[in-house]
Amino acid sequence: MSAALPVSDLARRMQQRAHHLIPGGAHTYAKGDDQFPENAPPFIVRGQGCHAWDVDGREYIEYGMGLRAVTLGHAFAPVVEAATRQLQHGVNFTRPAPIELECAETLLSMVPGAEMVKFCKDGSHAVDGAVRLARAATGRDLVAICGCHPFFSTSDWFIGTGEMDAGIPQAVSRLVLKFDYNDRASLQALFDAHPGRIACVLMEAARIDEPDGDYLHWVKQCAHDHGALLVFDEMITGFRWHNGGAQTLYGVAPDLATFGKALANGFSVSALAGRRELMKLGGLHHDQDRVFLLSTTHGAQTHELAAAIATMQFYRDHPVVEVLHQRGARLRQGIEQAATALGLSAQVGGVSRDCNLLFYTRDAQGQPSQPLRTLFMQELVRGGVIAPSFVVSWSHSEADIDRTVDAAAAAMKVYRQALDSGVERFLQGRPVQPVFRRRP
Repeated sequence: MSAALPVSDLARRMQQRAHHLIPGGAHTYAKGDDQFPENAPPFIVRGQGCHAWDVDGREYIEYGMGLRAVTLGHAFAPVVEAATRQLQHGVNFTRPAPIELECAETLLSMVPGAEMVKFCKDGSHAVDGAVRLARAATGRDLVAICGCHPFFSTSDWFIGTGEMDAGIPQAVSRLVLKFDYNDRASLQALFDAHPGRIACVLMEAARIDEPDGDYLHWVKQCAHDHGALLVFDEMITGFRWHNGGAQTLYGVAPDLATFGKALANGFSVSALAGRRELMKLGGLHHDQDRVFLLSTTHGAQTHELAAAIATMQFYRDHPVVEVLHQRGARLRQGIEQAATALGLSAQVGGVSRDCNLLFYTRDAQGQPSQPLRTLFMQELVRGGVIAPSFVVSWSHSEADIDRTVDAAAAAMKVYRQALDSGVERFLQGRPVQPVFRRRP
């Protein structure tokens, strides 16, 4: 790895041009400069497996892999070949293509609780469709979301509930209520305070914490007892927790569920799936008011559906989820051993499931620290690792994991020094910032 060299003048000039032409310098806030240390590569030119190269030709081991969308690996041959074959026949027609049916059958065969599906391009639209459908089916306006889960949609109804609510009418924000994960009383309190008004309960089945006992079963029963629907956002958990989603792992079938990210190994495909009696309201064969469920010009582009089919077939034919857990467990163990050796167990470590490994960075008092997070990421980059998380892919080999543990151990030595003598002595530039904040 040659990542310890400084970022070149060429890359910096490109970075400046990007900010001149693109608000934030990137088309995704989570990829912005404020989310990475100063020495992180401003641009990635190409990837292969779990490795990525910047504009200066430097190679890195990458984690997070396209915001957890690239579960198999960059330029993964079976997926690329399937998409390329389909490209030769055109990607968008005036009528549906047969591959739309094939992709629907493939997904529904993997998610036991789902009976119908609509495809679109991103998670936000899929979740929007679920919320719209729940409101139409119940005749109610309010939506209860898990406030412990950070992101559901780019639409006003959700963004208005957070810090970046500029331009969003308060009347829209007031239609969304929040409850806490694993806290039954907080959800019950919402139903008690708003009887007959909540259309659905929207949540991830799990994120960092596991559900306590029969918590998810209780949530479903609670929602149904009050005439509301249960919606699982499986953008992250789908095809990572289990081939059938977290709902299959935990044995709780929601009324509606949304999938994306790992669905097509980085290609732009997302899905809203659920019970037939609900989903058909967005179709033609019923006698109720029509629901404008999901309808996008590019929602079923054939080459991307081909990528999704190839991705799901690979999941069925290979132990992908098992490997994600194995590699993540090996990485967690290595990180924790290195932290223990330096007396940093309370400061640096892993959280969430092994297949979705995140890391915490805390100060001497055990409080989350953005400057120390930045320092840790900075030193990982110096060691040839890009890691906003430690989320692995199928392509992360044991050798990649071992090299990452070595880089993390070296980074923690600097972390240890920073705790003892001040992080400002070691940190280059400004600390990273939360995505959702009111001011730049």
